[in-house]
Amino acid sequence: MRPLEYARASDVTGAIAAVTADPRGAYLAGGTTKVDMLRIGAERSDLLVDINDLPLGGIEDLPGGGLRIGAMARMSDVAEAPGVVDRFPVISQALLLGASAQLRNMASMGGNLLQRVRCGYFRDRHSACNKREPGTGCAALDGVNRGHAVLGTSEHCIATHPSDLAVALVALDAAVHVRGPDGDRAIPVGDFFLPPGDTPHLEHPLDHGELIVAIEVPPAEVARRSLYLKVRDRESYEFALASAAAALRVEDGRVAEVRLALGGVATRPWRAHRAERVLAGGPADRAAFARAAREEMLPAVPRSMNGFKVEPARRTIVRALETAAEAQAGAGAGTGGRS
Repeated sequence: MRPLEYARASDVTGAIAAVTADPRGAYLAGGTTKVDMLRIGAERSDLLVDINDLPLGGIEDLPGGGLRIGAMARMSDVAEAPGVVDRFPVISQALLLGASAQLRNMASMGGNLLQRVRCGYFRDRHSACNKREPGTGCAALDGVNRGHAVLGTSEHCIATHPSDLAVALVALDAAVHVRGPDGDRAIPVGDFFLPPGDTPHLEHPLDHGELIVAIEVPPAEVARRSLYLKVRDRESYEFALASAAAALRVEDGRVAEVRLALGGVATRPWRAHRAERVLAGGPADRAAFARAAREEMLPAVPRSMNGFKVEPARRTIVRALETAAEAQAGAGAGTGGRS
């Protein structure tokens, strides 16, 4: 066993100073992932700084209808918050589908964004994994890769990003607010998850000691009828084979605004820019949705066991967009045609 030092922080400044001072220092929030990583040896830390007492919870309404969500807010609390359910249902649904009730009660919003991949080779210390030990190779390339990514991959890593919440936040153009030894900064969530390239061990643009303090979701009227659709092997708690966060505004039968992001198929939360470009200004019908889905999945690089994911991803995109369009049509009919 490795010796491990534990400290409980009472203020943000002290927590940052403690982790910054130790090259192997790390923060401990809900612990639903961190403890597992330490136990199996996938991560190494000499110091854990417990941040559960820090005043980083809560949800704040922002001007115009946006939200600022504290990094230590629990997933279960955010999923049930009226401002989230009413204005950003895609976030609520992603949280509810992302973990069991027990985990949602413990896991923090910031911790969810930093959770590590579920690749079995990453978690097996005896397997080659560039993410765990740079330069050792990627056993998943020619191994058991059924659950691995087909988008955003490289010859150094094909691990699938696990967060459902992150997919919703990418669709909504949220920002991650962090604080470190050099002050505060905001990172667009689309830039918060790095592509693997030839450095898959670098997952986020965070400097050592930087702490997520909040997530800011900008106002977006289209998000009021957003949704999260998750396809998985079983209905109970399971990671996605393919998922989609979708928001759609239709005017006179044509797509006036669309937000679309994918999960379960990429090495990071995947903003579906190709599909959005196909859809913009075009008809809001099944044929157009299918064209957009085909275009989005063109860059897919399937491996020996995960090629089947391409078709479920296409179907998930189409179903999510159809559901969003039907929801708007139904709302419009119920308000005399206004939406």
